[in-house]
Amino acid sequence: MSHYHFEIKSGSRGTSMDHVAYITREGSYATRDDLVATEHGNMPEWAEQHPELLWKASDIYERKNGCIYRGLTISLPNVLTLEQNVDLARELMGALAGSKPFQFAVHIPTSSLEGESHPHTHAMISDRVPDGIQRSPEQTFRRYNPTHPERGGRRKDSGGMNRMQLRDNVLAMRKIVADTTNAALARHGHTVRVDHRTLSEQGIRRKPERYLGPARIREMSDAERKGYVTARHDGRRRDGQCTSK
Repeated sequence: MSHYHFEIKSGSRGTSMDHVAYITREGSYATRDDLVATEHGNMPEWAEQHPELLWKASDIYERKNGCIYRGLTISLPNVLTLEQNVDLARELMGALAGSKPFQFAVHIPTSSLEGESHPHTHAMISDRVPDGIQRSPEQTFRRYNPTHPERGGRRKDSGGMNRMQLRDNVLAMRKIVADTTNAALARHGHTVRVDHRTLSEQGIRRKPERYLGPARIREMSDAERKGYVTARHDGRRRDGQCTSK
């Protein structure tokens, strides 16, 4: 079984431009050399060539407590080639964003702990659904008018959902990511698979691995790193799992 990671966060007003810079490795993030691809799609006319205009406008015109974007972080299999992983990221955006505006980037850093490649994609998806009506940046983010759509802003896809519906939506997205990833692995001749279910749901009794982070890993001695990695692989072997190396 290959590594699976799916994370979703809601971007608040005033944060989108920094997140764009982070995923595209611009500004203060330009020194990081792990960016291999970045793309966007479904943008309104006024942002087709410059997607940052959509996120900048959302920071200005979206309501104060409204969600500006859905930020996704998704692991990609390191058994796939760079081109195959970029294609997979593109497929994932088609499946998760649908017709909504999106921007994504693929990063392939080297892991601090084991020195292996760690491909993943970061994505930003707007909840504002296109409806064929041309609007200015300001009008795009006004409250939706169901009686006269041309007078209001774009409808928000998440509008009106309660907590249970939002939870079910996230669970559905996790399954889409697993199914799309496994289809790509099968298509390219690999037998490893990912599983979106929790360890408990898979019948695995061990606890999830605690995320250490680069700073903590740098503080570890060589012996501590070796011991942690050995325990990780021993646990996966006991569970009948394998790494994607």
